[in-house]
Amino acid sequence: MWILVAVGGLVLSARRSLRRSGTVRAPREAAGHRQAGGQPAVAVLLLAAFGVAACQTIVLAALPVLARDFEVTTPSATWLLTAFMLASAVATPIAGRLGDQYGHRTVLAAGLGCLAAGSALAAVGADAGWFAGALAGRAVQGLSGGVFPAAFGLARATVPPERLGRVVAGLSAMFGVGGAVGMVAAGPVVGVAAPAWLFLGCLAVALLALAGTARLPAPGARGDRARIDVPGALLLTAAVAGLLLTISQGRLWGWSSAAILLTASVTLVSAVAFVVTETRTREPLVDLRVLAGRRLAPVSIATLVVSVGMFAAVTLLPALAQTPSAAGYGFGYSAARTALLIAPIAAFMVLAAPLAARLTSTVGARRVFQSGAALGSVSLLALALAHDHPWQLASAGAVLGIAYGLAFASVGNLVVGAVDAGRTGVATGMNTILRTIGGALGAQIAAAIVAGATPAHAAVPSESGYRAAFLVAAVIVFLALPAVAELPRRAEPTRT
Repeated sequence: MWILVAVGGLVLSARRSLRRSGTVRAPREAAGHRQAGGQPAVAVLLLAAFGVAACQTIVLAALPVLARDFEVTTPSATWLLTAFMLASAVATPIAGRLGDQYGHRTVLAAGLGCLAAGSALAAVGADAGWFAGALAGRAVQGLSGGVFPAAFGLARATVPPERLGRVVAGLSAMFGVGGAVGMVAAGPVVGVAAPAWLFLGCLAVALLALAGTARLPAPGARGDRARIDVPGALLLTAAVAGLLLTISQGRLWGWSSAAILLTASVTLVSAVAFVVTETRTREPLVDLRVLAGRRLAPVSIATLVVSVGMFAAVTLLPALAQTPSAAGYGFGYSAARTALLIAPIAAFMVLAAPLAARLTSTVGARRVFQSGAALGSVSLLALALAHDHPWQLASAGAVLGIAYGLAFASVGNLVVGAVDAGRTGVATGMNTILRTIGGALGAQIAAAIVAGATPAHAAVPSESGYRAAFLVAAVIVFLALPAVAELPRRAEPTRT
């Protein structure tokens, strides 16, 4: 029940903060609009978003333990992370489209159902030492990525316009907060219990959130039931899956190997065909004209680079902390002790989320996002220059937590403000995909830099590799500042 304790405190804290700031309605304010935007609805949306994000990263710190239990290589065990990301990247835009057409509550419930079913299968696989079963369970879990666009769509449909910004900020923050908590929780769990408990915790949260969907308002049926763009969905699946496969397996298969070259070629052809198909289809899965618009394109670029920097950091920090001190750096920490070292990232993300909600309503989403990106770049630069003592990593992690709490909480408002209401699901879905792709890119870029700076046959990576990787991550995150510089200070929803 590791995640229930964390999410219980998180949701209660978020609810109190949102209530004080006027985001959620008291019951008497919701008269004539049954449960719309009320405390139960907001709490369910926060819980659902948090649970999906936490379950995505829950295996990250436990991959070496899972590799030993399943008797597979560490690269093979990384598929337990990649499978979730692949399925999530594919399911998210489809769920956004379905939610816009058929109702976001139905899509939200379906996503949570996939999270529950996948968690149960993964737990059975982990308990029985059945790697294929655990891998399949992780892929089914990943289908819950559609929870994010559904949650944004429900918020926009039910929360009053003057309070929508804070709720969207809270939902956006859950992506980063949940991911950080998942990574932190994994170490202690596998230290005291079997790895199956990682997935049982996800199951408990999924069932709790699924039960809460009954408290969400059900919008009336819409008359414009457009067909689903099946060719576009298949091409998008091939393009995204190929990209993530290339990123995740490039170092293992060899960047110039036939397998990688073939995968990259399929990715490129699928991406080009997807663009051609979507621009010629009357009812496309993704309206590329909207995504390439003057307001949404900069937000997408900024989301990608910030995600790259975040996942680079959270990949590097545990590896650095667990490096034996005999190497001249590192602390030789266990997985559980490493979790305590990076816990400030999650803790300060939680603290930053309600702060971001308030700041967004006063200074605007763009300035809040830029503040987060600036702090993130500074903290990564600090890690590149000073990582000789545990307190330095913990302090930089705290600043990083604030940085990404602000950035992820505000980017949702930037996305929502860049499109009209009918395209909220698709736009937020694609933004979630960019976070997933950015995470995969960040992890692989960081690993490649460290490996490239390490002499052949060395027992441990070179410290210079970590310095270079942190520095590159700092520069990448800094690029988010000019990316959104021309956006309006306040992100007002478009009416087109």
